[in-house]
Amino acid sequence: MEIDRIYNSKNKIIMRIKRFKPALLLVILLLMLNTTGIAQKDLPTDKKATKETLNLYHNLKRIAQKSYLFGHQDATAYGIGWKEIENKSDVKDVTGEFPGLYGWDLSGIELKSPKNIDGVVFNNTRKLVQQAYQRGGVNTFSWHCPSPFGYEKGAWDVTKGTVKSILPGGVNHEKYKQWLDNVAGFFFSLKDEHNQLIPILFRPYHELTGNWFWWGSSACTPEEFKAIWKFTVQYLRDVKQLHSLLYVYNTAGEFNNNEEYLERYPGDDYVDVLSFDSYQFNDPSKDDGFIRAVDAKLTILDKLAKEKNKIEAIAETGYEAIPYPEWWTKTLAAAIGKHPISYVLIWRNAGFVESMKKMHYYVPFKGQVSEKDFIRFSKMERTLFEKGAKTEKLYQVK
Repeated sequence: MEIDRIYNSKNKIIMRIKRFKPALLLVILLLMLNTTGIAQKDLPTDKKATKETLNLYHNLKRIAQKSYLFGHQDATAYGIGWKEIENKSDVKDVTGEFPGLYGWDLSGIELKSPKNIDGVVFNNTRKLVQQAYQRGGVNTFSWHCPSPFGYEKGAWDVTKGTVKSILPGGVNHEKYKQWLDNVAGFFFSLKDEHNQLIPILFRPYHELTGNWFWWGSSACTPEEFKAIWKFTVQYLRDVKQLHSLLYVYNTAGEFNNNEEYLERYPGDDYVDVLSFDSYQFNDPSKDDGFIRAVDAKLTILDKLAKEKNKIEAIAETGYEAIPYPEWWTKTLAAAIGKHPISYVLIWRNAGFVESMKKMHYYVPFKGQVSEKDFIRFSKMERTLFEKGAKTEKLYQVK
């Protein structure tokens, strides 16, 4: 058989054939159709996702079979004893390289504030996102969205009816659309040196099963939550035509089975990543409860992610002040084990927080008690920091 040319245009296969055997041709056609079907099936929530976003989606799935990205919130914005210093990071100071994943927060952008909730200037965030992308790293955004009623507690206000108020027909719906316009405007401004949009893992309404945010389990019904999630995705994707986002569904750690995890799940067409947040509070040298709890929850996500063809992740974790010297290798790495997650994000290094009257940090700095173990953790086979992420070429076809 001689085939001069085979190509696919708008899902129509055009072939020029000079000589062929019918049976062999049938086999080839079936193989081609099957391959096309698989490719069409394995797409993110946004079927018009940019090339780089689509490649990131596939590569995050690919790396999970052997490794995972290590991330840190506000990694290059500030740290212990410093703020806004070019090319600095507590992670880099200790390990010699930046993290592979960078966490940021949008809170403030909805009101066009120059700074976010943690005091990071949005113009600086934009630059840091671009730098992370140039290094081959991945950027993820949470959104501690303030109360649309303007209540002082902000995201932590738990007034019932708040979610309902921003749904279509609600008293705050038009305000919410304006907020999403501002969110979209910021994401549209995140471009690389070739003026291409930088892919973002977007984690709105995080810890959704907790009872401490206005979108949480105590403040809205599952139906209301599903409705606002769907509206948010549809508005950003279909109305604003923003095609650089992968959407991260994120619960708190209080779930014990599939049903509890999926109670507020908006559907496979609106989610790209399945994740949860879980923090260490007890003494890991005396109690392995954290390891057992994370392992149990990841076991649930392993099955769900496989069934739903989703990416799996721990979107937020940590042990404040890391007083246990071997927490990284003996606790965190042990909890993750061989579970096929794509990334894990550690919370921020805020330093001394006046309102808390204590030091608030989750990654070691020079001289911190877990420094040496963190270096060992960074060299483990499964962990990907800056160099590992760059090697994986996450925005290219592999």
